[in-house]
Amino acid sequence: MSDIRKTCSGHAPYTRRHFLFGASGAALLATHADAEVTTSRNAAVRNTARTCVFFNLNGAPSHLDTFDPKDGVWNPKDADIRDYSGGLRISRRYFPKLSGFNNDLLALRSCTSWEAAHERGQFYMQTAHSQNPALAAEIPHIGAVVARERGANGLIPPFLAFNQSNIQGATFLGGLFQPMMPPASTGGIGTLTHNYFGTADQSQARFEKRFSLLKELDAALREIPANEAMAAYGTYYDRAKAMMYNNAVDSVFKFTTADQNRYGNTSVGRSSIVARNAIRAKNGATFINITHGGWDTHVGQFDPGQSPNIYTLTNELDMAVGSLVEDLKASGDLDSTLIVLMGEFGRTPGLLNSRAGRDHYRDVMNVAMIGGGVRGGRAIGASDANGARIIDFGWSAQRPIYVEDLTATIYSALGIDWTKSINDTPSKRRYDYVPGTSDGRYQPVEEVFG
Repeated sequence: MSDIRKTCSGHAPYTRRHFLFGASGAALLATHADAEVTTSRNAAVRNTARTCVFFNLNGAPSHLDTFDPKDGVWNPKDADIRDYSGGLRISRRYFPKLSGFNNDLLALRSCTSWEAAHERGQFYMQTAHSQNPALAAEIPHIGAVVARERGANGLIPPFLAFNQSNIQGATFLGGLFQPMMPPASTGGIGTLTHNYFGTADQSQARFEKRFSLLKELDAALREIPANEAMAAYGTYYDRAKAMMYNNAVDSVFKFTTADQNRYGNTSVGRSSIVARNAIRAKNGATFINITHGGWDTHVGQFDPGQSPNIYTLTNELDMAVGSLVEDLKASGDLDSTLIVLMGEFGRTPGLLNSRAGRDHYRDVMNVAMIGGGVRGGRAIGASDANGARIIDFGWSAQRPIYVEDLTATIYSALGIDWTKSINDTPSKRRYDYVPGTSDGRYQPVEEVFG
């Protein structure tokens, strides 16, 4: 498609990027998505999952104290580390619920990161790209890529995000694929209805009338928005309006006190309940990011008086993820839901530091996966007795597993060609879904799927 440019009175040049952002109909958005200049190697994808729930363990968890535990004097007496089939080892004290799902759990123990600083590491794991200041504002979150590829075809936005204010957005992919960051509370989203005028029916009728007037007043700006931000707002208004006065939407964001307690009555637990509801509802969510913070355990990581500590962090995560797995197995949705747990890097191996904690360490980190085509009940790769270096890569590439490989694996599971590139970005620089796949540097970890 040739570049579309014409000058409109009072506005900047009308580009195909404006065409994407300013289009009011789904058909126009689909047309643009098809017309965008993209390239790929037409990779064969697994397509084993419909949705991904990505647990961002912000702060970088210790691999030795999560899914790659070792026998060492640093372990507290009550660690209760147990061995399971397939080389899997888990502390039953830290992960009592997930220990019961050891046949579903896959531990990737030969992972490493290019980064050892939180901000850069978070950007890297959210995007699979290094944090280049010249390009960072243009690089979208992997959830936005998933949303764009899978489409915004449901009642709720395809990309949901919880508990993280500094999450990377959709950037040039557009407002349709921005993360929706709703609250997670028993009462749900209070603004989905405006029942202030008589009965609920009367309130809805008044709302519909006001929204129609709004669309009439700003019709010209919707058709030819002054800039991309304005166009994104227009798209989001239409999406938000479709969610109003809709019980199917409202029920996704509400849950019982009993469920809240079963999931741990924590922010990660409540977010996991909404994730469960969205997955079961099958009304649009394809990527759900849940951030669980506090993993930067430099000081007193086993000290019960320190908040947070390894006990509280692992138990909170265990109750949330364990209950999510339990409920998705019961509803039959686990097989089509890929659950990923990872942080931005690992932590120092062996003995604790002088402050009874662990510092940043990028050479070894671990990642856990469950569901969505993953063959569980085993570990891939191994580190040495102190968790200081990788001694068995455990996969065909015979090298460490990087975030780029993990992202390619997630895309493949979701039926997305990870080798795609978009060439007509606003900066005119090529955007690769996963950098380094065009020349074979990175690839999905096929062993994840068995």
